Amino acid sequence: MNKKEFFAEFLRPVKNNVGAVAPSSKYLVKKMVDPIDFATVKCIVEFGPGTGNITLELLHRMPADATLIVFEINKEFCERLKEINDPRIKIISDSAENLESYLIKNNIARVDYIVSSLPFSLIPNPIVRNILKIANKVLSPKGAFIQYQYSLNAYAKLKNTFKKVDLNFTPINLPPAFIFTCTN
Repeated sequence: MNKKEFFAEFLRPVKNNVGAVAPSSKYLVKKMVDPIDFATVKCIVEFGPGTGNITLELLHRMPADATLIVFEINKEFCERLKEINDPRIKIISDSAENLESYLIKNNIARVDYIVSSLPFSLIPNPIVRNILKIANKVLSPKGAFIQYQYSLNAYAKLKNTFKKVDLNFTPINLPPAFIFTCTN
């Protein structure tokens, strides 16, 4: 999916659940994945992978025995993600709120990292709080929840859920983005 097709998906009049006007830039992708200690990773979860820019970088850096579980509710993006030929990825066309049940089904007790591109400003607050609560519950003690947003509006929600929230920024993205790395 090129940038024009991505933008067209964003503009679709039907509720499309797309929170970005363009795919993540390579600069944003780098800042999202750099906090991850790939040497110790067994399971990473990605919320809202879109067309897969961050997904591909995660797979590129992950060990051969690691698992990547991606949650995407946009059907067009799910079809695009299915084109990724890698046995380590599990594509789930469902809400991130249901993460815990999928972990149970796959016999996964803890997640090392959660990388999220969910557009919190477009999601009702009770759902955002529930997603964050579940994410915090399933994260390993040394894990991190890494989220990007186009504003600082999510900072309070993240701070209310996680003990420590580090903030980063990349101006080289459309639009520029804030990156939150949340740990306990």
